Amino acid sequence: MHRAIALTLTAAATVAFSASLASADPGPKYKADPFIFIGKAGDCGPAPGHNIVTSAWLGGMGLPDDGTTTNPNPNKKDDQDGLLLNKNGPTTDCSAAGATIKGLKKKTPLTELGYDYRDGTHCSGGAPRFNITTSTGLVFSGSCQSGLTTPAPQDPQWKRVRLTFANGGLSLPSGTLVDRIDILYDEGTDIPGTSDPNGVGLANIDNININGVFITEGHGIDEPHGHDRHDD
Repeated sequence: MHRAIALTLTAAATVAFSASLASADPGPKYKADPFIFIGKAGDCGPAPGHNIVTSAWLGGMGLPDDGTTTNPNPNKKDDQDGLLLNKNGPTTDCSAAGATIKGLKKKTPLTELGYDYRDGTHCSGGAPRFNITTSTGLVFSGSCQSGLTTPAPQDPQWKRVRLTFANGGLSLPSGTLVDRIDILYDEGTDIPGTSDPNGVGLANIDNININGVFITEGHGIDEPHGHDRHDD
């Protein structure tokens, strides 16, 4: 009798433990995979051999990856990855740099988007921008200047951009289901931005926010001339 009770209690404890593990699901994990697009010569593309775009996660280009202002554990390496989006030429060249958000499930409800960008790099009404593809195939965009901009909490030399329905940064209907999100940089050195009045042709971003989930680091370089490199 006592053994039966013990077995019943053990089974109940196992179920409770399993339930606690299920409730501790950390939620979605997203990645931002770099990509470039190079237009064909004669089709708004560059002259043969002239490629002007690079997209890359680079160490030392971003903020501390653990979300703090400084590394609380100096014995633990922090690469401070940042995403560099570069277009070193005119906007009329349709080449572009960007990143595709991986890990996004089909028909995901959208609540907010954003990132931090380093002062002195590009932020305008056109780039860097989120291209949002809905489950019905429609494409909407939200640019660096579309939402609310505040000083980034980790470093005042960075700005934080938040695109929500409340602040008008997301122009699509609330409750829209999303299948794909890309970050696109296609403005060149001839377009001025908020903190680059002369046009620098590059953006340095970090802490990419997808529905409140941060992408603080990444891997991969996509650059011209066949030197595409991606790490899982």
